[in-house]
Amino acid sequence: MAQEIERKYLLTGDEWKSLAEGTRYRQGYLSTVNERTVRVRTVGEKGYLTIKGITVGISRLEFEYEIPTSDANELLNKLCKKPIIEKHRYKISYGGLVWEVDEFHGVNEGLVIAEVELESADQAIDLPAWVGEEVSGDPRYYNASLVNNPYTTW
Repeated sequence: MAQEIERKYLLTGDEWKSLAEGTRYRQGYLSTVNERTVRVRTVGEKGYLTIKGITVGISRLEFEYEIPTSDANELLNKLCKKPIIEKHRYKISYGGLVWEVDEFHGVNEGLVIAEVELESADQAIDLPAWVGEEVSGDPRYYNASLVNNPYTTW
Protein backbone atom coordinates (compact mmCIF):
# COMPACT_ATOMS: atom_id res chain seq x y z
CA MET A 1 0.00 0.00 0.00
CA ALA A 2 1.35 3.42 -0.98
CA GLN A 3 0.85 6.29 1.45
CA GLU A 4 1.30 9.96 0.52
CA ILE A 5 2.00 12.30 3.44
CA GLU A 6 2.45 15.89 2.36
CA ARG A 7 2.17 19.45 3.57
CA LYS A 8 1.25 22.40 1.32
CA TYR A 9 2.24 26.04 1.70
CA LEU A 10 1.71 29.33 -0.06
CA LEU A 11 4.89 31.18 -0.99
CA THR A 12 6.29 34.56 -0.15
CA GLY A 13 8.30 36.23 -2.88
CA ASP A 14 9.91 34.50 -5.83
CA GLU A 15 13.50 33.83 -4.72
CA TRP A 16 12.72 30.09 -5.07
CA LYS A 17 12.68 30.49 -8.88
CA SER A 18 16.45 30.80 -9.08
CA LEU A 19 16.93 27.48 -7.24
CA ALA A 20 15.71 25.06 -9.93
CA GLU A 21 14.58 24.67 -13.53
CA GLY A 22 10.85 24.17 -14.03
CA THR A 23 9.27 21.23 -15.84
CA ARG A 24 5.95 21.58 -17.68
CA TYR A 25 3.05 19.55 -16.28
CA ARG A 26 -0.41 19.05 -17.78
CA GLN A 27 -2.92 17.14 -15.74
CA GLY A 28 -6.58 16.32 -15.84
CA TYR A 29 -9.06 14.34 -13.79
CA LEU A 30 -11.29 11.43 -14.71
CA SER A 31 -12.78 11.45 -11.20
CA THR A 32 -12.77 14.13 -8.49
CA VAL A 33 -15.16 12.67 -5.91
CA ASN A 34 -14.11 12.98 -2.24
CA GLU A 35 -13.45 9.26 -1.82
CA ARG A 36 -11.05 9.04 -4.77
CA THR A 37 -9.43 11.03 -7.51
CA VAL A 38 -8.16 9.57 -10.76
CA ARG A 39 -5.62 11.79 -12.47
CA VAL A 40 -3.88 11.70 -15.85
CA ARG A 41 -0.68 13.68 -16.15
CA THR A 42 2.11 14.44 -18.58
CA VAL A 43 5.46 15.46 -17.16
CA GLY A 44 7.71 16.59 -19.94
CA GLU A 45 7.58 13.66 -22.35
CA LYS A 46 6.19 11.01 -19.94
CA GLY A 47 2.60 10.06 -19.09
CA TYR A 48 1.15 8.86 -15.76
CA LEU A 49 -2.12 7.59 -14.32
CA THR A 50 -2.59 8.22 -10.59
CA ILE A 51 -5.31 7.06 -8.19
CA LYS A 52 -5.58 8.78 -4.80
CA GLY A 53 -7.83 8.00 -1.85
CA ILE A 54 -9.55 10.38 0.54
CA THR A 55 -7.28 12.70 2.52
CA VAL A 56 -7.19 12.07 6.25
CA GLY A 57 -5.19 14.78 8.02
CA ILE A 58 -2.25 15.20 5.66
CA SER A 59 -2.08 11.64 4.29
CA ARG A 60 -3.87 9.45 1.75
CA LEU A 61 -3.39 6.36 -0.35
CA GLU A 62 -1.67 6.97 -3.68
CA PHE A 63 -0.93 4.64 -6.60
CA GLU A 64 0.88 5.95 -9.69
CA TYR A 65 1.67 4.16 -12.96
CA GLU A 66 3.56 5.27 -16.04
CA ILE A 67 1.47 5.04 -19.21
CA PRO A 68 2.29 5.80 -22.85
CA THR A 69 2.45 9.55 -23.43
CA SER A 70 0.15 9.24 -26.43
CA ASP A 71 -2.49 7.60 -24.19
CA ALA A 72 -2.06 10.32 -21.55
CA ASN A 73 -2.50 13.06 -24.16
CA GLU A 74 -5.60 11.41 -25.62
CA LEU A 75 -7.14 11.02 -22.14
CA LEU A 76 -6.33 14.67 -21.32
CA ASN A 77 -7.82 15.91 -24.58
CA LYS A 78 -10.90 13.68 -24.80
CA LEU A 79 -11.94 12.26 -21.41
CA CYS A 80 -10.66 14.46 -18.58
CA LYS A 81 -12.76 17.18 -16.97
CA LYS A 82 -11.96 20.66 -18.19
CA PRO A 83 -10.08 22.87 -17.62
CA ILE A 84 -6.82 20.96 -17.75
CA ILE A 85 -4.41 21.99 -14.99
CA GLU A 86 -1.27 23.55 -16.47
CA LYS A 87 1.76 24.37 -14.35
CA HIS A 88 5.52 24.35 -14.07
CA ARG A 89 7.02 22.36 -11.21
CA TYR A 90 10.34 23.25 -9.63
CA LYS A 91 12.05 20.63 -7.42
CA ILE A 92 14.18 22.27 -4.75
CA SER A 93 16.29 20.48 -2.14
CA TYR A 94 16.19 22.12 1.28
CA GLY A 95 16.70 20.79 4.80
CA GLY A 96 17.15 17.22 3.60
CA LEU A 97 13.79 17.23 1.76
CA VAL A 98 12.65 17.90 -1.79
CA TRP A 99 10.22 20.79 -2.04
CA GLU A 100 7.98 20.80 -5.13
CA VAL A 101 6.94 24.32 -6.08
CA ASP A 102 4.03 24.51 -8.52
CA GLU A 103 3.53 27.70 -10.52
CA PHE A 104 0.10 27.47 -12.12
CA HIS A 105 -0.95 28.86 -15.51
CA GLY A 106 -4.19 29.34 -17.42
CA VAL A 107 -7.32 29.61 -15.24
CA ASN A 108 -5.15 29.12 -12.13
CA GLU A 109 -2.62 31.83 -13.06
CA GLY A 110 -1.17 33.59 -10.02
CA LEU A 111 -1.31 30.57 -7.72
CA VAL A 112 2.02 29.24 -6.46
CA ILE A 113 2.15 26.41 -3.93
CA ALA A 114 5.02 24.49 -2.33
CA GLU A 115 4.52 20.86 -1.30
CA VAL A 116 6.82 18.64 0.68
CA GLU A 117 6.37 14.87 1.10
CA LEU A 118 7.13 13.44 4.52
CA GLU A 119 7.87 10.05 6.06
CA SER A 120 5.34 10.60 8.88
CA ALA A 121 2.62 13.12 9.71
CA ASP A 122 4.52 14.37 12.75
CA GLN A 123 7.90 14.73 11.00
CA ALA A 124 9.65 17.98 11.95
CA ILE A 125 10.62 20.15 8.98
CA ASP A 126 12.77 23.23 8.50
CA LEU A 127 10.83 25.78 6.42
CA PRO A 128 12.68 27.73 3.72
CA ALA A 129 12.45 31.54 3.98
CA TRP A 130 10.23 31.63 0.86
CA VAL A 131 7.53 29.43 2.46
CA GLY A 132 4.53 31.22 3.95
CA GLU A 133 1.11 30.15 5.24
CA GLU A 134 0.35 26.42 5.48
CA VAL A 135 -2.74 25.39 3.47
CA SER A 136 -2.51 21.60 3.87
CA GLY A 137 -6.03 21.33 5.29
CA ASP A 138 -7.71 23.70 2.83
CA PRO A 139 -9.31 21.67 0.00
CA ARG A 140 -9.44 24.73 -2.28
CA TYR A 141 -5.72 24.18 -2.90
CA TYR A 142 -6.04 20.55 -3.99
CA ASN A 143 -5.28 20.28 -7.68
CA ALA A 144 -8.51 18.32 -8.22
CA SER A 145 -10.46 21.23 -6.66
CA LEU A 146 -8.83 23.71 -9.02
CA VAL A 147 -10.63 22.04 -11.94
CA ASN A 148 -14.07 22.78 -10.48
CA ASN A 149 -13.13 26.05 -8.77
CA PRO A 150 -10.18 27.71 -10.59
CA TYR A 151 -8.03 30.13 -8.61
CA THR A 152 -8.87 33.08 -10.89
CA THR A 153 -12.54 32.79 -9.84
CA TRP A 154 -11.93 33.12 -6.07
